[in-house]
Amino acid sequence: MATTHQTHLLLSPLLFLLLLFSPLRGVSAIGINYGTLGNNLPPPKRVAQLLQSTLIDKVKIYDTNPDILQAFSNTGIDLIVAVENSRVSNLSSSPSAADQWFSSRVLPFIPATSVVAIAVGNEYLTADDEDNNSHLDLKSLIQAMQNLHAVLVARGLDRKIKVTTPHSMAVLASSFPPSSSTFALNFIPIMTSIVGFLSDTAAPFMVNAYPYFAFRNNPNSVNLQYALLGNSTGVRDPKGYVYTNMLDAQIDAVRSAINALGFGNKMVEITVSESGWPSKGDAGETAATPENAKTYNTRLIERAQSNKGTPMRPKDKVDIFVFALFNENKKKGGASERNFGIFNGDGSKVYDVDLSCEFCSGGGKLEFGEKVAGVARGPSVWCVAKPHAEEKVVQQVLDFCCGPGGVDCREIYESGDCFGPDKVHAHASYAMNAYYQMHGRNYWNCDFKGTGLVTFSDPSYGTCRYSGQ
Repeated sequence: MATTHQTHLLLSPLLFLLLLFSPLRGVSAIGINYGTLGNNLPPPKRVAQLLQSTLIDKVKIYDTNPDILQAFSNTGIDLIVAVENSRVSNLSSSPSAADQWFSSRVLPFIPATSVVAIAVGNEYLTADDEDNNSHLDLKSLIQAMQNLHAVLVARGLDRKIKVTTPHSMAVLASSFPPSSSTFALNFIPIMTSIVGFLSDTAAPFMVNAYPYFAFRNNPNSVNLQYALLGNSTGVRDPKGYVYTNMLDAQIDAVRSAINALGFGNKMVEITVSESGWPSKGDAGETAATPENAKTYNTRLIERAQSNKGTPMRPKDKVDIFVFALFNENKKKGGASERNFGIFNGDGSKVYDVDLSCEFCSGGGKLEFGEKVAGVARGPSVWCVAKPHAEEKVVQQVLDFCCGPGGVDCREIYESGDCFGPDKVHAHASYAMNAYYQMHGRNYWNCDFKGTGLVTFSDPSYGTCRYSGQ
C-alpha cells in the first residue's frame, strides 16, 4: 500500500483535521484551448468527461456557450470564458450592460462550473478587418474590463474570477532582443491602462505566443529547433540572458515591455493563453507537419509542467494553454489555421501526444474514438482525489480516512482488489469515496480542502469496485 497506516495512530483526530484543512499548493498541470468552429466535433459533455482523464485542469473557450459551461460542472476543471470581440463595445457602454451579460451568460453556471477568468475579447487590439473591429475605439476594451470587474466586486466574486484580455505578439514594437522589447508606440497609452488594471486586480497578462509563425515568416533567419523549443546551443541576449527556445524569449519580450511601462516592481503574471504548432498547412508551410506538431506540443506540455520560469524571471511559473484541442474545419484563413488541433473533429488523434493521467477517473487516457467505460447514469456519483492535488496532502487525507475517518481500507492493502496501482492518489481515491458514501454524499464530504472531486464517471476498474448509489 502507498502509505503506512500506523502513522494515524500517532496523531490525534484534531491534528488530522488541522492537517486535512490546511491550505494547499496546487501541482502544475496544463491548460488547453477548446474552439468550436467545426461541424464535426464531439458534444461538450463528451469532451468534459474525457478531459477529466487527462493532465488538463484548465480549459479556455472563446464564448460562453451554455452547453460547454454546463458540461464542465462538477468536473474539477477550471474554465476561462470569453466575451466575443463583437460584444466588447456593448459591455463597455455601461456597468449595467456588463451586469446583464454576466447575469445571463455566466452566473447561472457557478459555482458548479469553476469559472476562474473572463477573457474580454481575443487579440482585440490587433484584430483584422474580418472581425469588424478596426472602427472601434480601443478604449472600449479597458472600459469593458473595468465594468466586468465592478460587477464581480459587487457580487463578491472578484477574488475567484479574474478579468483579463489575450493579446497577440503584434502589440510589441519588436520581440528581439527580449531585454529591449517595448509595446508598439500607438498601443502604449491603452497598454498602460490595461497593465495597470491587471496589476491592481491581480489578474494575468495573457499573450498568444506562436514560435511557428515566427519561423514560417522568417525560415532563413530562425532556427527550426529553436522554434520547436529544443535548441541546446541557445540564443544570447545582449544583457546576458541565454534562450534555448523561442517561446521563453517571447515571454521575456512581453515582460520587458511591461517593465518599460513602469511596472517592473509590481507583480504582473504572464500567461501564455495560446501556443501550438499546426500539423498541416498550405503549400509553402513546409514546417507544418504532424511530426513537428508532436515535437512542439510534447515539449510545450513538458515546459508547462516544469514549474520553471524564463531566463529573465527564473522563479516565476508561467501558465500555458495549448492551442488547440481540435482541428476546426470552419475556421477562416489558410490551411494551417484549421489544423492546430491535437484531435480531428471525429475524435481521432492527429498525432500522439501524451496527456494521460494515471490516477484520474476514466482510466487516464484521452480517447475520443472509444466508448467511455463506466459512465454513470441517473443519480450515481463518486468522490475521487483530484489528480493534481499535492501528494503530501493527499497522503494526509488517506491517513485520515483510513484512521479517524473510519473507512474500511482493506481493499487497498497489498492483498486487496484495489491495491494496484500502488500509488497515493489511487489509494486515496478509494478511501475518499468510501468516506463520501458513508456520510451521505453531501458535497462537503468530498471537499477535503480542495483535494476531492465529485464525479459522475465510475472510477471502478478491473476487479476494484468503488461503492456508489
